[in-house]
Amino acid sequence: MKRLFDVVVSAVMLVLLSPLLLVVAVLIKLSSPGPAFFRQERAGRHGRIFRIHKFRTMRKVPGFAVTSDTDPRITAVGRILRATKLDELPQLFDVLAGTMSLVGPRPEVPRYVEHWPPAARPRILSVRPGITDPASIAYRNESAELALAPDPEEYYLSVVLPRKVEMYLAYVADRTWLGDLRILAQTACAVVGR
Repeated sequence: MKRLFDVVVSAVMLVLLSPLLLVVAVLIKLSSPGPAFFRQERAGRHGRIFRIHKFRTMRKVPGFAVTSDTDPRITAVGRILRATKLDELPQLFDVLAGTMSLVGPRPEVPRYVEHWPPAARPRILSVRPGITDPASIAYRNESAELALAPDPEEYYLSVVLPRKVEMYLAYVADRTWLGDLRILAQTACAVVGR
């Protein structure tokens, strides 16, 4: 049921949002050199590595995997995309492909998964990662919080990530289809600023 829902909803949303996706891609290309899409390796279900799709919001220069609001790599268009969460829309392709779900623990880069407690890893990775989950809602303004830290990556690893792991575990233990619908509704409300 969940997989069928993911496929139908992601396919319908990609069709309906295709004009917006095209406009965003063009704006990214016009605003800075580089591709419109950003791809990065993430840990998926059962720990399988996949390449997530997002709209590119930063210049292609080296830096940390976590990003704060003050990160100089973020482009002007990228700031808008991040604030509105439009940069996440290409993950609908990942949902359609089966590497992600609409709702599930957010996929982390493999080196951050190594910081999860060993007992937590197989439980969290037993489900498909999602575009949204309770941690995504709670940490909607994560980059602003990271901007206040002297060392954003260290703060992420020592403070934010352990809290997210607790939320991921709670989601996996208590997940239901109706619960997923509730999370999707809460996400929509959070994105529009309610």
